[in-house]
Amino acid sequence: MKITIIGGGNIGTLMAAEAAAKGHEVTMFTSRPGDWNKEIQVYNNAEEPLRTGFLSGITDSLEEALEAADYVWVTLPAQLFSVFADKMLPLVHKGQKIGIIPGSGGAEFAFRHLIEKGCVLFGLQRVHSIARLRQYGKSVYELGRKPEMHIGAIPASDTADICRVMEEIFDMPCRALGNYLSVTLTPSNPILHTTRLYSMFKDYKAGDAYPEQILFYEEWTVGASEMLLACDTELQKLCRAIPLDLSSVVSLADYYESRTADAMTEKIRGIKAFKGLVSPMKKVNDAWVPDWNSRYFTADFPFGLKIMKDIAGIFHVETPNIDMVWNWYEGAAMEDGTEVFNVDLTADEFLNLYK
Repeated sequence: MKITIIGGGNIGTLMAAEAAAKGHEVTMFTSRPGDWNKEIQVYNNAEEPLRTGFLSGITDSLEEALEAADYVWVTLPAQLFSVFADKMLPLVHKGQKIGIIPGSGGAEFAFRHLIEKGCVLFGLQRVHSIARLRQYGKSVYELGRKPEMHIGAIPASDTADICRVMEEIFDMPCRALGNYLSVTLTPSNPILHTTRLYSMFKDYKAGDAYPEQILFYEEWTVGASEMLLACDTELQKLCRAIPLDLSSVVSLADYYESRTADAMTEKIRGIKAFKGLVSPMKKVNDAWVPDWNSRYFTADFPFGLKIMKDIAGIFHVETPNIDMVWNWYEGAAMEDGTEVFNVDLTADEFLNLYK
């Protein structure tokens, strides 16, 4: 098959290498084609080579990247979805499969006109593996590979066929979800990142500073776990209120097998694949302050938590803790002109998207 990947970050690089290693024709669309090799190497955390993929093409021309692609995998942050959907609209054709990796962030709204044009939209509930760049455009680490992947699609009738293709590419079982909303409401980064950042910076004031950059997971706190579990509970309440099968939206309490704040804190602190990951902060003189421009802020709040808040409003579900975290971000971190997800649909209009 011919596969185009939009976005050459961590997961985009890994997926490109894996698909190319399986013999597929993989084109990387990037704004920095000169920094890329056609040979992409994958390593584990012990610096042992796992596989090598050879790209068929590297381009900064979106038209060239899309014209013959069977599959297009979009690995961009959610705040760029609408911009790229508009650029892609005149270039895609009926039958092309547009995959969002991972699929949260309101992709079904941003790419709605592509669906109307006859494209199939699908999304991974979570990335199939944790990835970290080793050398941009040349090599990547594969860390924490999942036992299986879960995929939702619009229209839902295409999901099983897409799963069969993804299973072959990634040598991994794939579960077909009943609807794309099961992807959108997955409580991954939109709750995991936002509750941690809220607990970390809720008392921050302009002029404050920290002596060092905080480890995001290894220094996880009980307070962060308490808010995470509270928001996680509210999301499950929302899932029960929506007349669709959302049983595959697994709570974080179940996903991490941790039902108390102490257990959750211990679990998250001990995940090996998260070791060494730092918080979104920047150095100012000899101290550290929050980096409000990090995608942890610019994607996970306005195109993660906000989606859950808006959908809760459609179905009249109260979410006081989700609201508290969102209101903090809106007052403390959101700048004028920041793009924010908004949905203005009736319940019936909303549900019709997921047929």
